[in-house]
Amino acid sequence: MSVPAWFARSVFRLQEAAMHRPTFPVLEELDRTQWLSREDMLDYQTGHLNVLLQTALAHSPWHAARLQAAGLVDMVRAGAVLPSDLARLPTMDKRDARDNVEQLVWRGVPGGVFPYTTGGSSGEPLIFHFGRARQAADAAGRLRARRWWGVQPGEREVYLWGAPVELSKTDRIKTLRDRLVNQLLLNAFEMSPARMDDYLEAIRAWNPKAIYGYASSLALLAAHAEARGVKPELSALRVVSSTGEPLFPHQRELIERVFGVPVAVEYGARDAGLMALESPDGVLLQMSETHVIEVLDAAGNPAEEGEAVITCLVSAAQPFIRYRTGDVVRRSGRADPGGRGLAVLDGVVGRQTDFIVAADGRIMHALAVIYVLRAIPGVAQFKLIQHAVDRLEVLVVPAAAWSETARGEVTEGLRARLGKSLVVDLKLQDAIAPEASGKHRYVVSHVALNGALAQAGGGTT
Repeated sequence: MSVPAWFARSVFRLQEAAMHRPTFPVLEELDRTQWLSREDMLDYQTGHLNVLLQTALAHSPWHAARLQAAGLVDMVRAGAVLPSDLARLPTMDKRDARDNVEQLVWRGVPGGVFPYTTGGSSGEPLIFHFGRARQAADAAGRLRARRWWGVQPGEREVYLWGAPVELSKTDRIKTLRDRLVNQLLLNAFEMSPARMDDYLEAIRAWNPKAIYGYASSLALLAAHAEARGVKPELSALRVVSSTGEPLFPHQRELIERVFGVPVAVEYGARDAGLMALESPDGVLLQMSETHVIEVLDAAGNPAEEGEAVITCLVSAAQPFIRYRTGDVVRRSGRADPGGRGLAVLDGVVGRQTDFIVAADGRIMHALAVIYVLRAIPGVAQFKLIQHAVDRLEVLVVPAAAWSETARGEVTEGLRARLGKSLVVDLKLQDAIAPEASGKHRYVVSHVALNGALAQAGGGTT
């Protein structure tokens, strides 16, 4: 049973106030600032950047030393640093954040500091810290984007998300809280055919305004619905929001076909925060009020496509300043067709771990091998794991049309892309388990992109 939207919104407001999270005041601010001109948005960013740098100088010795070495201390104290001046600082990466945590975290940050762990999809989990300002900014940014799609706070939503199998007392309380704010949580860690049948029925009964989840989990559920001949009739649904990983074109088309509404991409990371969201105009709008996003090539210079390096303006608890995300993105010089002053990204290409390396050194996007599997009849689900440039493990959940002919087509198709010497270890599975994060990754490569290739990989096809 759902509750009236006004009641759910009131419960949500009370919860955020009790947790000392200024989510709704930040939402009001974001609703206003999105309409700033580009020039005024730059001024807004500059002011908040200087506050962050002053905080880092006072409370994060590791950053203070870097600011000193870059000759920026006087400019920081004067509040005179421009976003373009950030290029004078070296970048930081996950290892820096992990190895220097006690020299980074400000434990006296107003509202308290809270530890959190990344999902580890890159192979390097990170324990980091954030404060109430970062929590509120992420939540408010998501609420603002929902409003772009006609979904107001407190209206019914479904979350296809990671959840424990066995619910503790605390988890049961959280489940009650979710229902009081009109959120229905479906466990992305449990995606068996029988469970997905239950999910489709639960979604039908809930009739949400929005569905939110991992891109791969949403695509898996949509594929299951289509295989079952189920066409969800969701009269209230306005948008399906995908997050956590790149959304491939075939996934978008499948989800939209099954659920009958547009898919909106959300780009963020646990450590870096919520960075960009897709609007109904089909553009990916940056959270310009909370993030400075640089796109850098292999040499560390600004580029049209390259690694996203972010400065999170709401990361006072543990500042992320020129932080290398490992994500490959494309920059856009376009203005928002909707008239907002938010910067536009052309797209998130993928993580550096979403690329495959051929024996001859070519670096290929995961789609190069995904399309091989998608074109072969009898493949219900799949996952490819690259252990070496000449060795690929292929997990396949077979459908009724699977045959030994299909097995040969898989091998030959992959060799055509990656080289004739490729060893293909194909294993038939009853099911393919998700990653520990709950995501269903199609391609995982354990082949390191060394040196400049680690940053240049995103520009190679």
